[in-house]
Formats: sequence, C-alpha cells, structure tokens
Amino acid sequence: MTALEAVEAYLAARRTLGVRLDRAGRYLHQFVRETGNAPLSEITPVAVERFLRGGGAPTATWRTKRAYLAGLYRYALAHDLVAVSPLPEHPPKLVPPQTPYVYSTAELQRLLEATAVLKYHNSPLQVMTYRTLLLLLYGTGLRVGEAISLTVGDVDLVRRLVTVRDTKFYKTRIVPIGPRLTRQLAAYLDRRRLLVLPEGERSAFLCTRTGHGFYYQEVITTFQRIRSAAGITCPPGEPRPPRLHDLRHTTAVHRVLAWYRAGKDVQQLLPQLATYLGHVDVRSTQRYLQMTPELLQEASRRFAQYAGQGVTHD
Repeated sequence: MTALEAVEAYLAARRTLGVRLDRAGRYLHQFVRETGNAPLSEITPVAVERFLRGGGAPTATWRTKRAYLAGLYRYALAHDLVAVSPLPEHPPKLVPPQTPYVYSTAELQRLLEATAVLKYHNSPLQVMTYRTLLLLLYGTGLRVGEAISLTVGDVDLVRRLVTVRDTKFYKTRIVPIGPRLTRQLAAYLDRRRLLVLPEGERSAFLCTRTGHGFYYQEVITTFQRIRSAAGITCPPGEPRPPRLHDLRHTTAVHRVLAWYRAGKDVQQLLPQLATYLGHVDVRSTQRYLQMTPELLQEASRRFAQYAGQGVTHD
C-alpha cells in the first residue's frame, strides 16, 4: 500500500469517530509528497527523520509531526501495513520556541504597503486580497487558518459580524468588527464578487483568481515575501524573523494597551478578550501579552496610581 493510500485510510478511519484531523491531514499529505508516495513499508527511518527535521534545525514542529506520524504508524502496525515503525524514539535537541513578536504601528503600515510586491497582471486582486488578510488578522485577532477558512457568507457586513466556524477547539464563535474594518472588507467583497463563486455564498472569502481558497503554507510563504519587502528582519537575539501569526499577539497587546490608556479595568476585561480570541481560558490569553516597553510602562503607571491611592499620611 502506498503512503497516500495508507494516509487516506487512516484519516477516514479516524474521522468516522468524529475526529477532524485537518491539521494532521495537512502534515501527513506533506509527508506523502516529501517521501515520493513510496510504499509505506519501504519508507526508511532516514526519510522519516528528513521529514521531521524540515529544512533547518529541528523546532517544536518536530514533535507535532512525529505525533501525527505516530498515529499513522499505530494504525499501519495494527493493520499489518508495516512490520516495524521507522519513527525515532527520542527527539533531538530542539531550537527554543520563537518569542512572540509585537509589531509596531509603523511596521504594520509597512506590511500593508509591501503587499504591492504581489502585483501580477494575471491576478489583479492579489494585492488587495493580502492587504485585506493583514487588516482582518489585526482587526479581529483571528488565527491564520481561521481567516483563510472564512466563506463569503461568514462575513456579515450589515451586522458587522464575522462567523468563525469549527475553530481550533471545534467551536463556532461570532467576532464583531469595527466600522473601519467593515468598510475595508466591503470594498474587498465588491471586487471579490467579480470573481468566480464556485460554491455560492460558501465560497472562500479570501481567494485566488480562480475563486478558490488559499492553502495555509501558500499564505505563510507569501507573507515572508511581504515581510522581507517591508524590511522587517530578525529582532535582536532572535534566530528567526516575526511571523504572520504574530499579528494575533499584536492585536492582544494593542488592545490591552488601549484599555490601560483609557483607564479601563484590564483584569476585568481580560475574560472578554479571551472569548474574542477564541481561547478556552484567560491563561491562554495572558501568554499573548508579552511585556513590550509600552505595555510595561502602562502597567507600571497603573500600579503606581493604585499604590498611591493606598498611601496614608500620619
């Protein structure tokens, strides 16, 4: 049985149990491509290790890939598709996780302007599509996968709501959007409707020139071009440049900064931010709030005010 046949059989079996495995499916199909769709029983430990490591030093993605392959090979062993698993027993020394990055407003503007590098005669909407993606991610805090999964029908410009379906935790949530972002999305949707809508209102909101949705890795690769054109490189002491996902961190930090500056009770509002971002609890949201100099300054100022109110004089 080829690797592709084994992957399809495994995914089908798991999905009958109600497990979606969308992300697992992407990685396992990548595994099939990188190993040349050889018979599963002939894929060597060397080929597996090459897939796990990727193009550079092994990162936390190594563990993720191995976990998905472990499920595939458990299935393969149980169904006599392979005699032995080629997976490594122990992980290599992994590169430390990337520090979340918070884009400045000036950097955000440069990213928007840098989408101009995507201008192609045969894809006139490409620049506007990626500009809209960046604005959508920053304006809503959506995950990248959530944004590119939106359909035309999910974007309600009248009520200024975006419906995010089947998210990371298999839930659906409603995300309100502000008037400025609504106007940007409306302008894009007018142009989007001039393209093919292969599935009607269920067609991809952010789409290619054929009217179909984007692949996740395609979007990440394109963002790397935009980031490079914007002149945003590795922060001091960091081995890798900021990611597209870091717009989500930026949204959270900028929102909290705005609350501090408006004199709001940030601790009371954090649960609302967690719900908005689609987190299961506040602890997940707190990890997004990296202590940038601006956030630290506002937090210190608020503490000084609070402490000053408690001072008594004899």
